[in-house]
Amino acid sequence: MALMPVVDALAAVLSGAQALPEEMVALDLAYRRILARDLAALRTQPPQAMSAMDGYAVRAADAGRAGIRLTVTGEVAAGRPFDQAVGAGEAVRIFTGGVIPEGADAVIIQEDTVVEGASITLTEAAILGRHIRRAGVDFCEGDVLLTAGRCLTDRDLSLAAAMNYPDLPVHRQPKVALLATGDELVMPGQTPGPGQIVYSNGYALRALARAEGAEIVDLGIAADTLQATTEGIRRARDIGADILMTSGGASVGDHDLVKRALDAEGVAIAFWQIAMRPGKPLMHGRLDAMRVIGLPGNPVSSYVCAFLFLVPLIRKLCGRLNIHHTAESALLGRAVTANDQRQDYLRARLTTREDGALIATPVNHQDSSLLGNLAAAQALLIRLPFAPAAEAGSACDILRLPAE
Repeated sequence: MALMPVVDALAAVLSGAQALPEEMVALDLAYRRILARDLAALRTQPPQAMSAMDGYAVRAADAGRAGIRLTVTGEVAAGRPFDQAVGAGEAVRIFTGGVIPEGADAVIIQEDTVVEGASITLTEAAILGRHIRRAGVDFCEGDVLLTAGRCLTDRDLSLAAAMNYPDLPVHRQPKVALLATGDELVMPGQTPGPGQIVYSNGYALRALARAEGAEIVDLGIAADTLQATTEGIRRARDIGADILMTSGGASVGDHDLVKRALDAEGVAIAFWQIAMRPGKPLMHGRLDAMRVIGLPGNPVSSYVCAFLFLVPLIRKLCGRLNIHHTAESALLGRAVTANDQRQDYLRARLTTREDGALIATPVNHQDSSLLGNLAAAQALLIRLPFAPAAEAGSACDILRLPAE
């Protein structure tokens, strides 16, 4: 059976995927959520001209030089406007955030005055408009300041609050169910028996999906029986998972039961096995509205496949505008051999040369079971199918892995 190219497999995974419906969430819960529609300001900021400094609101025409003496007729604090106009020869004490009183068109800071009872003497000239924040200098009612598809930052939340939004319309988070398979797996902290290993895949997979905005449901570890695997698939469907992610059991051995279980449950398999390394035994299909990604069991293969296929799918369901990983150019840190028909993703460490060039050096051992090398890598170095051998210093493309 011909292996599906990576680009075609990714297109199949993303085919028909649409942003999930809108829901309203409280402002405090909207961090890193994806905005579902454009937001226009519900108010003008600031709503009136306000002082940017502590000092005195004056008429610039009356305060054009040092030595001028003005009578202080009142005081303005933030939230407590002055209800009279500033007349000729007058000044009003004002604090930062105070509304500029009628008649005033400048603020002289308190450091540039000498207070003498109920009057002040200027030590510097006032300048027309100085230290005044005009109405709407930040934004005006109706201005569209946050647009659909934006991943909301901490600063965005502050802006949305100032725009007077207590709740924000965001796309619903995709619900991702994770089902591991394998009699050989024991949980961390347990002592493995003969032939058993400590389960590790799920921790990286859950963290990766959660970081992209997914809601995670852990279905645990299914025994190597068709019934147990089938029950796990049904549980994912019953809880309304948008994505079922299986780990292990995706290959062709007698105990690799995921494909058989998916077939038995009526999952329409779009592909099984693709032309990539690591991660050849990758599956994708649909069960009604639930998308299924069957990951290999080897930890490196599992993670690389999730990074390349699951992450863009989650981003698309979340409503993000940019869903694909961005390749960067680098130089090879050491020579690599010619490639075969599969697209390789070599774990690589990154360094920067004195001249600023980015150097990508593949780790020495690329076996798909080596978690130490995966954890030490900062990037995946892409080797296209049938790429010729390349010497150190040759150009290459990389995908950066998530960093701390």
